[in-house]
Amino acid sequence: MKLDPRRSAAFLAAIDAGSLEAAAAQLRITPSAVSQRISALEHDMGTPLLVRSRPCRPTAPGARLLQYLRRSTLLESEFLAEMTGDPGPARVTLAVNNDTLATWLLPVLAPILIDEQLLVEFILDNQGHTFSLLEGGHAVACISGEPKPMRGCSASLLGVMRYRLVASPAFAQRWFPAGITRATAQVAPLMVFDRKDAMQSSFLLTQFGLPDGAYPFHYVPSSDAFAEAVRLGLGYGMLPHEQCAALLQAGDLVDLSPAIAHDVPLYWHAWRIQPPRLERMGAALLKAASKALLPLAPP
Repeated sequence: MKLDPRRSAAFLAAIDAGSLEAAAAQLRITPSAVSQRISALEHDMGTPLLVRSRPCRPTAPGARLLQYLRRSTLLESEFLAEMTGDPGPARVTLAVNNDTLATWLLPVLAPILIDEQLLVEFILDNQGHTFSLLEGGHAVACISGEPKPMRGCSASLLGVMRYRLVASPAFAQRWFPAGITRATAQVAPLMVFDRKDAMQSSFLLTQFGLPDGAYPFHYVPSSDAFAEAVRLGLGYGMLPHEQCAALLQAGDLVDLSPAIAHDVPLYWHAWRIQPPRLERMGAALLKAASKALLPLAPP
């Protein structure tokens, strides 16, 4: 059996566009034609591939097909570019965590993307969840806190992001005049990124035995806005060294736990067989990240 390119294109468009109607507009056919092509592809594969929700999402077999189509599309475009001698731009979808994108990644990655003529689409999620985006076929590579690669992929250490527990001087004076304790942590407003963010809660559980819900907190799901909220005294929380070092030095923030740093190792996950430009991008990223991030401490 061979995959029908029109049916595969309809499946990809439905995932990327999020609906059959948007996919139809992208492919310049009717929504009914998109649905028929996907149904025919499902018949060919002998299994449901697409959950027709809003947005559309792949089933487990659909995710495996999506992985294949992402890779084959990139490999085909690279092959044709080499044959014609005109590489032109190629698009890559990378799953990364918010703090990485807000701090060290762009200065490191921008020169690589420019040199390799790569157009990038970033998908943002917690570093503990970007791996699932690669696994589900939504990205061709990811930066993740997961050290083990999935089948067919490699995982390479990029380095360590260091976080400090910080607050504004006024906030610290109001809520922690004698330092942070179990009692004061139960009443002081905490900053939490989103419902997937376990960094702050893990610290409070480890240090003070406080479970989720034992303290007040804000949700601010934006890396820059999160840092600004801490600076403005809305709450206290963990900030990457890159975001808080200058503010600590200037006295705009204070370190609430100077003896304890929270280190997050980050890994580059990519398919072992990948287009040359993506392979070169990964190699250059690993080299540059070793200078931007801290080394992993020996066990």
